[in-house]
Amino acid sequence: MYCATALSPREIVGEVLDPEMPMVTLEDLGIIRDVTEDSTTGAVTVTITPTYSGCPAMGTIRDDIVSALHRHGRSPVEVRTSLQPAWSTDWITDEGRRKLVAAGYSPPGSAPLPDAGPIPLTLIARPRVVACPLCGSAQTQLISEFGATLCKAHYRCEDCAEPFDHMKEI
Repeated sequence: MYCATALSPREIVGEVLDPEMPMVTLEDLGIIRDVTEDSTTGAVTVTITPTYSGCPAMGTIRDDIVSALHRHGRSPVEVRTSLQPAWSTDWITDEGRRKLVAAGYSPPGSAPLPDAGPIPLTLIARPRVVACPLCGSAQTQLISEFGATLCKAHYRCEDCAEPFDHMKEI
């Protein structure tokens, strides 16, 4: 289906929803690295960085980007993956963080600094201060370090007793 649009390729790609957390866009997550359009051929090249290496959603994200651009009459499309620098939760926009909270997710805090010295290897997760996205209480308890996807941990609020997912800091 062709849909003539005045949107730029960057705007089109920026509106694509994340398949695992459809309340946020690829732009909100900060995984779009670059979008270029060849002025001669009209070819669009999109460079993205996965949130995790081996992220199972990458194939769907690529397909959704290509589909969105094709719907807006952009072709051909190439989607490239860049692993350097590695994606960080610090790249999530303020709007993305607001959307996560509105959907009942606890947004990530600041990512650990890479040059903060040696990081000890432990078998348990580092303790986090996680606020409940529903009532705002900091009285929360980690239920499982492993949520529905690799990027989430499962918590329960001790004040309102509601469970919620926390997007892990990386």
